[in-house]
Amino acid sequence: MEEKRYLKWYNKVGYGSGDIAGNVVYAFLSSFVMIYLTNTVGLNPGIVGTLIAASKFFDGVTDIFFGAMIDKTKTKLGKARPWMLYAYIGCAVALVAIFAIPVDLGKTSQYIWFFIAYTLLNAVFYTANNIAYSALTALVTKNSKERVQMGSYRFIFAFATSLLIQSVTVGAVAAFGGGASGWRTTAIIYAVIGLVINTLSVLSVKELPEEELNASENGVEKEADPSEKYGLVEAAKLLIANKFYLMICGVYILQQIYTAMINMGIYYMTYVLKNENLYGVFSWAVNIPLIIALVFTPTLVAKWKGMYKLNLRGYMLGTLGRALVIVAGYLGSVPLMLLFTAVAALGQGPWQGDMNAVIASCSEYTYLTKHKRVDGTMYSCTSLGVKLGGGLGTAAAGWLLAASGFDGTAAVQADSCIQMLYFMYLWLPLVISLIITFVLSKMNVEQTNEELRKKI
Repeated sequence: MEEKRYLKWYNKVGYGSGDIAGNVVYAFLSSFVMIYLTNTVGLNPGIVGTLIAASKFFDGVTDIFFGAMIDKTKTKLGKARPWMLYAYIGCAVALVAIFAIPVDLGKTSQYIWFFIAYTLLNAVFYTANNIAYSALTALVTKNSKERVQMGSYRFIFAFATSLLIQSVTVGAVAAFGGGASGWRTTAIIYAVIGLVINTLSVLSVKELPEEELNASENGVEKEADPSEKYGLVEAAKLLIANKFYLMICGVYILQQIYTAMINMGIYYMTYVLKNENLYGVFSWAVNIPLIIALVFTPTLVAKWKGMYKLNLRGYMLGTLGRALVIVAGYLGSVPLMLLFTAVAALGQGPWQGDMNAVIASCSEYTYLTKHKRVDGTMYSCTSLGVKLGGGLGTAAAGWLLAASGFDGTAAVQADSCIQMLYFMYLWLPLVISLIITFVLSKMNVEQTNEELRKKI
């Protein structure tokens, strides 16, 4: 029997456009915050890395907190949409603050300014916005195909935005006068764009009522534990008890560390390939294949009758691509590096497109085993992954740069730094891709849910 449809095409597109707003923050921050802090503000990359790592202590608590708050929210806008709408205001303000550190402040004050603004952005505002946005996948439709399509639309917009930001930011900063003022003006423009698009995305979908979400296929409301009330401790226990949640968290965190290393490519292009403008070219080699893969993901999911095989085989291709990037890198062939970078991105694309649908299945697993509806809390893995993985990746990059003797004021870097850039940009992404492939081989939540339904 064909599943009931809940969404029109414009609902899916409107929802997906929300990741333009999300990546105005995330892509800009992850790609350029380190080089802004080291080469413009003049901060030490090792200290910056330590501050970023320290701010992560706040993130684990706030992810579960906001996820649980979303689950308990009841308004005319629904559970998730109010959080998505209002939290983005804080995102916009904090983003501008990070890229507006006064150059005449003392170094200690600059570090404090960065730490406060970065922590507020990641641990509070981005957390609330991103968990709410991700949770909408499970709150606006119960149709598994529509959830996959929502994820594909979402990440098409995400990677297109990343591509645009990574391609134009260096030029935009220069056009606005360069230096601190150029970064500040660029951040303000991105923040305003994000505010407008986030609001439109919130208004483009409508959450389903509770009785519809809890209704079984025959229209009868499923029985759940009384009131489904639980605190942070119980919410954490529900998540930890779900092995698939732990797998998804692990993959998401590793994926963001992978992205952070790829974003350090701006250093690799500047000091190894001697052309910082190649960073934008490599962004095309990453994001265009990802977008192509996302377009075909819903069709491939239907053809292969699920997401498991597609995700695993895709990442196997992605891992092979990254191995060949290493070969091309040591050969010194930029065209081959671009080609194999594209192959790797093409293989990683399906997981990006159907990940939200996998998380929805993960949430269903908790409902089938624990009889608790924890959609908002379950989607904390997306925010946790972005912030913890991206933050730790950026922090690690700072530590590695500092350990290698990097000097942001020097036109030519020491050989130890050059070798470190090879390690960060070529070898670490391969290792991470191998680990992700192994975890995905264990993540067949769809089959597990089907077996549970048969038992019930």
